[in-house]
Amino acid sequence: MVERNRCHTLENPTMEKHFELSDTEFEHHFSNCSLAPTDFSHEAHLRLAWIHIHNYGIAQAEKNIQNQLQRFVEFVGAKDKYNTTLTLAAVKAVYHFMLKSDANTFKDFIAEFPRLKYNFKELMACHYGFDIYHSDQAKTQFLKPDLVPFDY
Repeated sequence: MVERNRCHTLENPTMEKHFELSDTEFEHHFSNCSLAPTDFSHEAHLRLAWIHIHNYGIAQAEKNIQNQLQRFVEFVGAKDKYNTTLTLAAVKAVYHFMLKSDANTFKDFIAEFPRLKYNFKELMACHYGFDIYHSDQAKTQFLKPDLVPFDY
């Protein structure tokens, strides 16, 4: 019974607060730091990447997200949580799966590739053989993967 419920949750994730906003509203609220920090979950990070890649292309998305995320964490007093490597690796991971997807919405996209949400650390471990989460160097500069490179 527990296993069935867990699988059901993966197929039908509970609605997160960020879904109360359209993509345009979400992007706007995040970029002007009016999104509640409690609403900026891991899934919301992924959605932000999806929106920016979809709207601006991968190169501009990487720039936009770094700038906006640094501004957001500073605004909410969490500057020490920003990690350049993790930020860019997440954008690259979302892009990788977008190349394989026909989804027109983030909801459909994350339903198609739930491992981005539920197995993200395992995905990163395929690329990095070292701890990018606690590395001081990874926080300040992008470290290239030492195991499997990203698509581009």
